[in-house]
Amino acid sequence: MSQPTIDLNSDLGESYGRWRLGDDAALLSVVTSANIACGFHAGDPTTIRSACREAVRNGVAIGAQVGYPDLLGFGRRFIDMEPGELTDAVLYQIAALDGLARVAGSRVTYVKPHGALYNTVVHHEEQAAAVVQAVREYDASLPLLGLPGSVLLKSATEAGLPTVGEAFADRAYTREGTLVSRREAGAVLHDPDEVARRVVRMVTDGEVLAIDGTPVRLAAESVCLHGDSEGAVAMARAVRDALTAAGVRLRAFAPGADH
Repeated sequence: MSQPTIDLNSDLGESYGRWRLGDDAALLSVVTSANIACGFHAGDPTTIRSACREAVRNGVAIGAQVGYPDLLGFGRRFIDMEPGELTDAVLYQIAALDGLARVAGSRVTYVKPHGALYNTVVHHEEQAAAVVQAVREYDASLPLLGLPGSVLLKSATEAGLPTVGEAFADRAYTREGTLVSRREAGAVLHDPDEVARRVVRMVTDGEVLAIDGTPVRLAAESVCLHGDSEGAVAMARAVRDALTAAGVRLRAFAPGADH
């Protein structure tokens, strides 16, 4: 029986000027893929460049974390953008991050929507198609990272783009396999040991318990560890250690990391 493998990804590069969010350096010593902000929902040029440098130093794959142009709302508010406008916005973000990544000695190796855009393209066909179009125009070899069963990944597959399904370590699931809204009680989990056990079950059994206790099947090649939550670093280390103890190998789905 082959050794199971999984990628661990986290949202990084989200500080802005004097406003600090998360501990990028600590998380980059744990994860295998870094979803780096591109300046639209978070991140300033110096922060983004620093995150790219640290990712290269740690052998971590760099992904473009693209979002709505919404610094004030941290990209967590839906924006009804015209498809062409959204394509241009996503294309702009990928190109900007790729430039900084190349200066650091790497490149963008995948694309992941952020926040409200991520949730929207689970079901919104026009916006999903707009994101796919941007990736196709920039580099059709770049994988799109998203929720299994989403319109985004279906649209990407139909367009010939590689796709990667992900699970969320610290987010509650509905029985339909979607994420429970952050507005609802119990949507975000905070206990590192509980989260670590959940992730091991996700990876080894392909299953997670929904918020109502229903078993939900998951087919994920990557697990997201949120970098902006309280205790994020301790949780990330607990997940890493539990996976390693369970015989799971940590490896990026895209080139750039091998822990």
